[in-house]
Amino acid sequence: MSIRIFSDSTCDLSPQYQARLNIQIVPLTVHFSDGSYLDGVEITNDQFYDKMENCETLPTTSQVPPGMFIDEFRKYLDAGDDIVGIFISSEISGTYNSACIAKDALASDRLHIVDSRSATMGLALLLSEAAKHRDAGFSAAHIAEYIKMLSKRVRFLAIIDTLKYLRKGGRVSAATAIIGELVGVKPIMSIIDGTVQSVGKARGMAAAINTLLQKALADLPDLRYGVTFAHAHTPELVHTIVARLKEPLKLVDWFSCSIGSVIGTYSGKGAVGIAYIAKKDIICGNA
Repeated sequence: MSIRIFSDSTCDLSPQYQARLNIQIVPLTVHFSDGSYLDGVEITNDQFYDKMENCETLPTTSQVPPGMFIDEFRKYLDAGDDIVGIFISSEISGTYNSACIAKDALASDRLHIVDSRSATMGLALLLSEAAKHRDAGFSAAHIAEYIKMLSKRVRFLAIIDTLKYLRKGGRVSAATAIIGELVGVKPIMSIIDGTVQSVGKARGMAAAINTLLQKALADLPDLRYGVTFAHAHTPELVHTIVARLKEPLKLVDWFSCSIGSVIGTYSGKGAVGIAYIAKKDIICGNA
């Protein structure tokens, strides 16, 4: 009997890192005007951002359907394995609810479903911790409860490079986007209580990175859990942030994700962010 850790494609872990952690990924779907693609399966990140640059209408995304979860979970349950599923925040996507529907349909007490209350790099960080606990010999039930507890301490900060996609998606007005682009406004976003919220803005990427670093340093990351970064086709920005954090945080344990098509639909190209586990009772506040 084994413990299988499941997640969805919004964790944005590379295939190599998925294999290293030994986790199973179920993809969401991104829809362009010319067709639909399974995230990370039928469309690569490079292909996605190329299509995004040239599309007039913003692509849409859809959750993993319950039937796909049922098929995937059943294979391992029938083999006698336990499953821990850790998914994108239920406030952002219906994927977690689909997994819960699958759990009810399968009626197995060996299937544990967790709402990460996060996405991309925050979800990836929780998966890394879940894998460590699995490899240390903890039970599936213990891992699920541990990740539920830890999810409350995940801190997520991201810089959005362009307002173009927020305008296309109707999240900001055309006038606001045009003015913001002219003066180089970079929104800084977080995931708080499972929802995406604005926690600041800056003029220019350099100023935005300074603001992000100030927030991260003030939040007292618990470095026993490492730090995760993510970027939307801009790995050089991760290297800039890591270089700035290495000395003040004594940063050693970290890894990076490339933001895929589902999260990239909303962030657009050029976004960069950081996720970490904060020390207890420290909350990332609004600016």
